Amino acid sequence: MDGKTKGNVAMFISKTFSGLNENALRYLLPVWMSAYSGVVMRLVFGSAFFWITGIFTRKHASVITVRQRLMLFMLGAVCVFGYMFCLLKGLTYTTPISSSIFISMQPVWVFIICVCFLHDKVTLSKIGGILLGLAGALIIILTQHASDVAADPVKGNMYCLASSVLYAVYLVLEKLLLKKIDTITVSKWTFAGGAFSALVMLCFTGWDAPVLSQGLFSTPMLALLFVLLFPTSISYLLLAVGLRNLTATVVALYGYLILVVAAVVSYILGQDHFSWWQILSMAMIVGSVYFVEIAEMDKGK
Repeated sequence: MDGKTKGNVAMFISKTFSGLNENALRYLLPVWMSAYSGVVMRLVFGSAFFWITGIFTRKHASVITVRQRLMLFMLGAVCVFGYMFCLLKGLTYTTPISSSIFISMQPVWVFIICVCFLHDKVTLSKIGGILLGLAGALIIILTQHASDVAADPVKGNMYCLASSVLYAVYLVLEKLLLKKIDTITVSKWTFAGGAFSALVMLCFTGWDAPVLSQGLFSTPMLALLFVLLFPTSISYLLLAVGLRNLTATVVALYGYLILVVAAVVSYILGQDHFSWWQILSMAMIVGSVYFVEIAEMDKGK
């Protein structure tokens, strides 16, 4: 399996987990846990997961300087924490589909960042693909209204928008760091920074997680375990594989897969209402991935 294929497979699995993560979190929030407590559990669990994994992979770990550790820690403290906090806070008020719409806009922010700061090449195919995906997202934004499945869509969507921007910044910076530092080292230090910010926040917000009082095989606990094991931990390992083999823009475009998965599961579980506009939007978003991938293939020739 060549690098590009490996990267695409890793991103497909990673973002499928992330799509299901939207539905699991929406089920848990805010009845079974608050957004604040959810962020703490995700980041502390993720940090422990990567540090323990690092014990078994230390022979292959990169030797990093104090400055690099600080950079990774701060990236986690600001971007990883900020992304997860805004996502969970947003899902408290809006639906998984609405949240996924803003996640699908990550390629727009990545493209802008790369063009402005990294002097990435602008091509018509890439611009066309991004605009097609953005248009698909806008269709849902303009046709979706407040309903019984969303307490405060406007407030929730603003949090999700901030989450999307922060995650795009994280993607670009992590890709740069992965050129010199191994995956586990990057993940354990960024998650440590995120966990630090989350625990500081907890001092001011308090703890609220009734899910932890449920049985191990209860639905709320199984949903929480899924969130902690797959989207929080394994998904980030796969994300690093994608970033090593694909451009940051293409990796961000896989955020559109989150929308497709979250939408289908939302309809099945009754977390959102079916709309033909949403189907049209998803088709446009899938098309946008194709056009940007073509642009990246042409650039590599």
